[in-house]
Amino acid sequence: MINTQFEQTGYFHVPEFYSAAELCQIREVIDCFHQQWIADNQQLYNSKAVNSAYLTANTYLDDAQRLVLFKFIASHKLMAQVDSILSGTAFINTQLFFNPVNPKQANYWHRDMQYHLDLSEQQAALTGPEVLHCRVALEDEPGIELVPGTHRRWDTQVELDTRLACEPHKPSDDLASGHKIAMKAGDLLIFSANMIHRGLYGKERLALDILFSDPQPEVLHFVQKTCLPTPTMMASLEDPIAFKTTLEHQ
Repeated sequence: MINTQFEQTGYFHVPEFYSAAELCQIREVIDCFHQQWIADNQQLYNSKAVNSAYLTANTYLDDAQRLVLFKFIASHKLMAQVDSILSGTAFINTQLFFNPVNPKQANYWHRDMQYHLDLSEQQAALTGPEVLHCRVALEDEPGIELVPGTHRRWDTQVELDTRLACEPHKPSDDLASGHKIAMKAGDLLIFSANMIHRGLYGKERLALDILFSDPQPEVLHFVQKTCLPTPTMMASLEDPIAFKTTLEHQ
């Protein structure tokens, strides 16, 4: 079944998607990763960081902890939502989003692709492949602000000038086209990485993002093999198709 809301707006929000018990299953593992990551990245964390990545790698977590995350990701529950958008689903990565240490640090409008594509390539990328963020709020937080429909359309002039910081605009300036989505612990927000968006800092912000995409080589070359489950782990997963697809296309 095609997700019509996503097609039209580039996102959809499912309040109370996960129960407190379901979050509790992964929270201990995520907190373990987070504390070790902070200790290993003190300068970055204290200066400007708002996210980390590669939670499922073996850098900070043992195999038992990694399996907890793999099972959470490869659940029928989550994959049914993702499969309503993508015709072939491949796993890319995980990220953890948190508040900056400096409470005055400004957020920033962006499209994820702007960090590795030039402007003409960014515009072309709006026709595919699709990349999804599946954001799971672990705490109540201000959420995220999106510009609906920009997963399919190019920026207006003011949107472009703002996200590229063209004087006198700053990437943190408010956009009239923005739509704020506050999130509570257990909410799921799925949105296109290609659309214009920004995180909203505040409260005890902590969110797990799971990234999926169409199985295209230009996206899957970013995947770290250490972030994928072993064959033994794969056999115990409820719905491992996204991991299998990634492995098949590497």
